[in-house]
Amino acid sequence: MNCIGFKRVHALARGFEVLELLARKKEPLGISEIAAKLKMHKGTVFSMVHTLAEVGVLENSDGKYIFGPKLYLLGKAAEKGSNLIRAVHPYLEKISRQTNLSAILGMRLGLRVIVLDKADLGFKFKISLDIGSQIPLVAGAHGKAFLSQLADDELNDLLSVVELRDFTPHSCVSGAEYKQMIRLARAEGIAEDKEEFIEGIRALAVPLETGRKEPQTAIWVMGLSGQLKDPEMKSCSKILKSVAAEIKHQFSI
Repeated sequence: MNCIGFKRVHALARGFEVLELLARKKEPLGISEIAAKLKMHKGTVFSMVHTLAEVGVLENSDGKYIFGPKLYLLGKAAEKGSNLIRAVHPYLEKISRQTNLSAILGMRLGLRVIVLDKADLGFKFKISLDIGSQIPLVAGAHGKAFLSQLADDELNDLLSVVELRDFTPHSCVSGAEYKQMIRLARAEGIAEDKEEFIEGIRALAVPLETGRKEPQTAIWVMGLSGQLKDPEMKSCSKILKSVAAEIKHQFSI
């Protein structure tokens, strides 16, 4: 198709070549590797990948580049939601209806977690997170749920390079105690947060089993401590674990 006055934007086209290369390789690549494989000047690649990282399409992982959160969100918009999001959203609504809390679906991206979807069914007062927002991996109930999916040696390796932060006076900063919390979450199939990440906020999270190792995903609910007292934590825990089992069954069919 010819368009009068059309001028090819070479930088944009070459940027897509970088994205296609990363998609083919399925692993992080450094600037020199990208330049060599695409036969581009290193200075050109440097400018492109830094621009793509600045807008969230790529992210820097120890000097190498991988797909960033913006790309997942663009993919979601293009497909009107991925298969995972489409499959899980009704369960988020179910959880939100049964608990009167915001239900959130998140995905691990390195040492961060990106919010993929949520359901809060229009409550007048709610504690929630925006779709697309990013939060630390090693924090709160969601972090324990993600880390409970790791083997002990993987967990040890990760915690050897990540400092446990005291987000609130209730945060756990002892490596030994934190590992015990992860083991407990793994054994019980659910993780809890009693004002450890945000003061005044409690949360519960379950890891999702979708038949694939990657991406790692989890669902969690969060609410004020007054909404999630111990009896409510217990009842919400049963709801989340039941839904996680339903999702696991759906993806196994």
